[in-house]
Amino acid sequence: MSSRETILGSIRSHLAASPPCDSSEPGSLMTVTEKVPLVDLFKQSLEAVDGHCLVVHTEEELTRILNNVGGRIAISDAPLLKRLVNGEIAPNASDIFQFDVGISTAQAAIAETGTLVLDSARERHRFVSLVPPVHIAIIDAASIFQTLSEALAFIHQNNNINPAVTFITGPSRTADIELTLAIGVHGPQELHVIINDGPPLTN
Repeated sequence: MSSRETILGSIRSHLAASPPCDSSEPGSLMTVTEKVPLVDLFKQSLEAVDGHCLVVHTEEELTRILNNVGGRIAISDAPLLKRLVNGEIAPNASDIFQFDVGISTAQAAIAETGTLVLDSARERHRFVSLVPPVHIAIIDAASIFQTLSEALAFIHQNNNINPAVTFITGPSRTADIELTLAIGVHGPQELHVIINDGPPLTN
């Protein structure tokens, strides 16, 4: 087994050891029509496209999980991550390929498709979220919406149309070569989303 495979295996095991989503927890967000907790709906949708989802309830719990992740870590320039994670902030294009894990926040999420919405105007996340083989994204439960239109309305509040918005639904996949599905060709092989279902995280 190569050193890269060993590191990725360690990352998986540490993240998998975190507590599962519990829909009975107080404060779970509910949709108006179906009365389904949005956290649970997002988790189900994300796992349906081979993503992974963890739910935490305190900043302390989040910090513990992030600091148990192995490998070389690149983080976006989000102030929250600068405070919580010991990683290199927004590496440049020539260096980012040397990292095992990229960690960013997400500005919104779409529950019905398990999609993350990353707004480039609020965070330098592009290389961090697209290049390392593992991407870990952190989002508050209050920023999960049922539909695409609701999520876009949220990030474009006050008619602030941003230059680039990235949508991420599960690990990178393509079937361009002989219609055979391949994972991680154009982006991360693994996507882990950590949802904070407690008090909102502050930068």
